[in-house]
Amino acid sequence: MQFTFTLPESLPQMTVKQFLEEQLLIPRKIRHFLRIKKNILINHKEVHWNEMVKPGDVCQLTFDEEDYPQKEILWGNPALIQEVYQDQHLIIVNKPEGMKTHGNQPDEIALLNHVSAYVGQTCYVVHRLDMETSGLVLFAKNPFILPILNRLLEKKEIAREYWAFVEGQVGSKELIFRDKIGRDRHDRRKRVVDSKNGQQAETHISRLKQFPNKTSLVRCKLKTGRTHQIRVHLSYHKHPILGDPLYNSRSKASRLMLHAFRLSFTHPLTLEKLSFTALSDTFETELKQNG
Repeated sequence: MQFTFTLPESLPQMTVKQFLEEQLLIPRKIRHFLRIKKNILINHKEVHWNEMVKPGDVCQLTFDEEDYPQKEILWGNPALIQEVYQDQHLIIVNKPEGMKTHGNQPDEIALLNHVSAYVGQTCYVVHRLDMETSGLVLFAKNPFILPILNRLLEKKEIAREYWAFVEGQVGSKELIFRDKIGRDRHDRRKRVVDSKNGQQAETHISRLKQFPNKTSLVRCKLKTGRTHQIRVHLSYHKHPILGDPLYNSRSKASRLMLHAFRLSFTHPLTLEKLSFTALSDTFETELKQNG
């Protein structure tokens, strides 16, 4: 694998060693390989580890098979992939409902396998969606970019916006739910509001539209990422999501009406501000029929 990119204008003063370690999060063993094999060039020239790099410098990195051994997974069906964005390092796809983001067993086929078949190489999950939820999912196309994207996710620099179609007319235009969430002792699949033993959770809700049949379309933004967080918070506050098989079994909707609508972040190498939106046909159809 070989990657060439220009160092960003915001780069603070640092050495080559610091750049590889602190900015690119390259593991120590692989940094060692880069140095002894002379597989890093700055402005097309070999460099010493203590040399300074600066904004505008062109960095070229070459990784061998022993640096990042190829991880083999089963190929899925590339025809199932709806691409939203792709470059040398990452791909964003629109996941359909009813499909796992990744399998729990080596022989289980999920979105990850379909994406890898579509790209033609093993990809890596950056974040996941519940099987019943549709929408935008980000994958790393190589193990070099994966820890960098993971750091963006941990620092909450990847913004995710969901749309949910819920029961009841949401009275306030803006709501914030901060109920702690824990495991349901009676059903291992579910989560519950647990003010004593639960984990901190914060969901921001914006009302997008109210419908005459006492339903509402809302936008949800997560400040934390607990399992089933949006589903639990909305259900607890008397606005369960239509079609939710766990938290709204009475609903007659054909699918869980929760969709990851927007994904926004700054590309860690190009510093380009990226923002993408996508809906699913089934979400739109159900919204029109029941809205």
